[in-house]
Amino acid sequence: MESFLSMDLLFRWIHLLFGTTWIGLLYYFNFVQAEYFKEAEPAAKGDAMAKLAPRALWWFRWGAMLTFISGLVLLVGIRHSNGIDAYIVMGALAGSIMFLNVWLIIWPRQQIVLGLKSGDTAAAAAKASLASRTNVLLSGPMALGMLGSSHGTGKANVVIDSAAGGSHQLSLGLMLVIISILAIELNALIGRPGPIASIKGVVHLAIVLSLVFLLFIQYL
Repeated sequence: MESFLSMDLLFRWIHLLFGTTWIGLLYYFNFVQAEYFKEAEPAAKGDAMAKLAPRALWWFRWGAMLTFISGLVLLVGIRHSNGIDAYIVMGALAGSIMFLNVWLIIWPRQQIVLGLKSGDTAAAAAKASLASRTNVLLSGPMALGMLGSSHGTGKANVVIDSAAGGSHQLSLGLMLVIISILAIELNALIGRPGPIASIKGVVHLAIVLSLVFLLFIQYL
């Protein structure tokens, strides 16, 4: 038991450390670098794209990878010790989609934008930006899910109970959360930025989305 608790603490530390690195850089790209590139002189922008952006993207994508892997380890441990509740499902789903966006959409398109491989630069930049903004939008519910399993109450019932060895019926609230997250990701794949194109828009919507999901999980 003591050995399990030690490993649990270790992977929680790893998850937090690399998660902070990943999400911190996500906010940097969206709130700082992208806005700077809109105003920078061509020479300064070119230098940043050649020397700064590739370094930041390296930490960004590998931070996402190690956050995802450590999260999977924790998910297995939680599954076998305490069971999985609605908050963990929400956080894990949002985090997994964000991870896939990094490796399957953002990084491949950023390689085109940075000139590391050939392709339509404008289209690649637009697709990477939409996926990145989507990740900012999902980061609110993802963080709420990380905290909620320890502090949430209401109808955030156990979805998978390790003691009972079976799955419980999903609550209406959790089903609405899952459908909403998948719809948001569908928009990232085939839709348009809409209100999340602006910093103010994506920040406000991330907060509203988190509060709505909180109400769904707690009371539906």
